[in-house]
Amino acid sequence: MSDCGQLIEIKVRNRQRTVPVDAADLQKFAGYALPLCLARHKTKKTDLTRLREVFVLIVSDRRIAALHRQFLGESGPTDVITFSHGEIFIGVETARRHARKFGNSLARELRLYVVHGLLHLHGFDDCGKVAARKMQKAQEGILKQAERSLV
Repeated sequence: MSDCGQLIEIKVRNRQRTVPVDAADLQKFAGYALPLCLARHKTKKTDLTRLREVFVLIVSDRRIAALHRQFLGESGPTDVITFSHGEIFIGVETARRHARKFGNSLARELRLYVVHGLLHLHGFDDCGKVAARKMQKAQEGILKQAERSLV
């Protein structure tokens, strides 16, 4: 629920066919993570508190690279891009590479990106060392707490 008393609906959609993804499990996780993210910065209005819907879209690296270039002027794929109107795009092949690199399961890496996107919508930023550390600490805490709810 947002601080305005509105229910925010979160929807996860798998829009790629390259990497198998359990979208239902990710949506269940996102449902637990959303209120935990909203519990941060309770007195501050953010994009997340203004939204009624959030869409998490799992896309190919080709698609996320096109978005990366179009909206951020950067070439190549990235892991996650968040738009203030409530869309979180996740590059699944990049997520799979990062999961292997950092010793995570793909499911956990995708969950991390969902939390990351939600925190961006809630006013967190990862530009600069201090802000990045603050966001990473919040991310890890929410990720662990929401994962415990799945069991």
